[in-house]
Amino acid sequence: MRRTVLLGALAAGLVAAPVRAQETRSDTLFTVEKYLDYETVADPQISPDGSRIVYTRRWVDKLKDRWQTSLWIMDADGGHNRFLADGGGAVWAPDGKRIAYIAEGEPKGPQVWVKYVDLEGATQITHVDEAPGNLRWSSDGRSIGFTMFVPAKESASWKIDLPAPPEGATWTKAPRVVRRIHYRADRRGMLDPGYTHLFVVSADGGTPRDVTPGEWSVGARFDGQPGGVTWDWMPDGKAIVVEGLKVENADTIYRDAYVYRIDLASGEVKNLTPARGTWTSPAVSPDGRWIAYTGAPYSRMSYRAVDLYVMAADGSGARKLSEGFDRDPAGLVWAPDGKGIYFTAADHGTSNVYFAPLGGGVRPVTTGQHMLQLASLSRAGVAVGTRTDPKSPPDVVRFSLRQPQQLATLTHVNDDLLERIRLGDVERITYTSTGGAQIEGWIVKPPGFQPGRKYPLILEIHGGPHGMYNVGFNPSFQNFAANGFVVLYTNPRGSTGYGTAFGNAIERDYPGVDYEDLMAGVDAVIAKGYVDPDNMFVGGCSGGGVLSSWVIGHTDRFKAAAVRCPVIDWLSFAGQTDIPYFTYNFFDKPFWEDPTPWLKHSSLMYVGNVKTPTLLMTGVLDMRTPMPQTEEFFSALKMRGVPTTLLRFEGEYHGTGSRPSNWMRTQLYMMDWYRQWGTFAPKRTAER
Repeated sequence: MRRTVLLGALAAGLVAAPVRAQETRSDTLFTVEKYLDYETVADPQISPDGSRIVYTRRWVDKLKDRWQTSLWIMDADGGHNRFLADGGGAVWAPDGKRIAYIAEGEPKGPQVWVKYVDLEGATQITHVDEAPGNLRWSSDGRSIGFTMFVPAKESASWKIDLPAPPEGATWTKAPRVVRRIHYRADRRGMLDPGYTHLFVVSADGGTPRDVTPGEWSVGARFDGQPGGVTWDWMPDGKAIVVEGLKVENADTIYRDAYVYRIDLASGEVKNLTPARGTWTSPAVSPDGRWIAYTGAPYSRMSYRAVDLYVMAADGSGARKLSEGFDRDPAGLVWAPDGKGIYFTAADHGTSNVYFAPLGGGVRPVTTGQHMLQLASLSRAGVAVGTRTDPKSPPDVVRFSLRQPQQLATLTHVNDDLLERIRLGDVERITYTSTGGAQIEGWIVKPPGFQPGRKYPLILEIHGGPHGMYNVGFNPSFQNFAANGFVVLYTNPRGSTGYGTAFGNAIERDYPGVDYEDLMAGVDAVIAKGYVDPDNMFVGGCSGGGVLSSWVIGHTDRFKAAAVRCPVIDWLSFAGQTDIPYFTYNFFDKPFWEDPTPWLKHSSLMYVGNVKTPTLLMTGVLDMRTPMPQTEEFFSALKMRGVPTTLLRFEGEYHGTGSRPSNWMRTQLYMMDWYRQWGTFAPKRTAER
């Protein structure tokens, strides 16, 4: 490999200028154009006999500027890895000979397909008008269940005596009539009235049957927003269990959910978890005697770790299996012998597999500084999932439950991309913040890092606010490092993966102690001696936009900021966002009763303190942290004469990087803004 001098021959103690991507040898650094060749894998499913694995592969279509997906199949040892079909969401039939999956079809859009994996061709099973999802086979292999949106029967129109237009006239379209508070959703746009139902269709094709009719939706919803649905068949095929909310006022409920049992013959619906709470993720044991699920009783707490429960198939005898675990079980998979449940859980920036026997208690199955996700099990107890670490993008892995530490990596989809690239080293740090809180974070160093030099620092802040940075591969941070920046990312209080008390520390106080944790992290990195305190920058999106806008209203220590998709005014945000109940739940009283806390925690109220040159970036389609939030902050900064620029990203909902070209733009705009205002380079005249 050729040796590359990344930062030039600068004397020790001088500031190391970030290197522009075009000034380096692009074949040895993770420059933005490398992102166009980056691939990901997801959702590996092992056949019942453990012989083969089908998985979803995702890559960039450079001409259409979007991600594309296809299904690939390989032997259980990774051999004979090959393309299988366009589409995704594959699930094996019980006989191990067929898969059901979702791909484009007639009359339009996504449809359910079935393919014999050893034969050419595939059969389109559905011909529906809405997109199906969440496929599952019945145990006899004769039926496939799926979820689908069903438009409401009631009319959304408002009949008025409008005179008929003259012949040939073109009158404005009638207004959309909105009667529900949740009438829009990020990445979907305006929602048509309707519900998400479960359907069953013959595996040979035919007319799907709606098995959850009525004015209610299956699926656990956060603030009314539609999403994935967790459900399962009973082994005899006569009933299903599904999460949902079958109440008349569902549109006015923040996050309640229940587990229901649906009898397919009679249509009877029974709530198996009647106590108020968020009860989700039902999974039926192989013998049909037990149902595992996760959840917690009702609480106004902004965050709390959910628990793992099990109950009899009729809903009786519910008991908690994860007492004292204080982490969030996810991806429940029953052991083949039915003696317990495997699941993954995030902990201190990592993710591993755990096991909870029916007798209670939780024990780790795997360990390691990685993000390991369990996707499926064979009948013999062979597991497959995905794994990533700081220098390894996600790949499909296999391991035996008898020897779980012997992970076999089966795919290498980015080896051709990374084989010549010098990645930045990632170092874990821990430090003490106010009140003695112990905070965890990570530092990404530029390739060719030299401790005797002083590097510019980027503090990147995660969203949520209840989210978690982790040890998985991060293309954005590696690109920053390739351009000569040290990157700091941390999990301040409010983050998940550290227990209920830690995650709920910002209750009724956001932003609050999380800001103190971020500043303590910056101080901890400065103390290491290789960061130039006069060349530090801050950015973040969503919850990171909240905090980065808060940071610059409370300190002048950063030379520039890149505030992306922020919330800066809680009062106006409550009427603009697609998650209004989340906002109201964060305060004890509505703002018309007491606006003081709403204003106290709004970054806009501190704009008079801001001196930091600020780049603002938001998608024009964003319905989660809509553009008016960014525009409020922009105009206030302009009124104060603070150097600022607003970038309105086309084709983007929440975030600015779903389109590959916009991901690259986001990176390049941020770094160029930082270079403009850092002391390591000549300043430019910003637009005012």
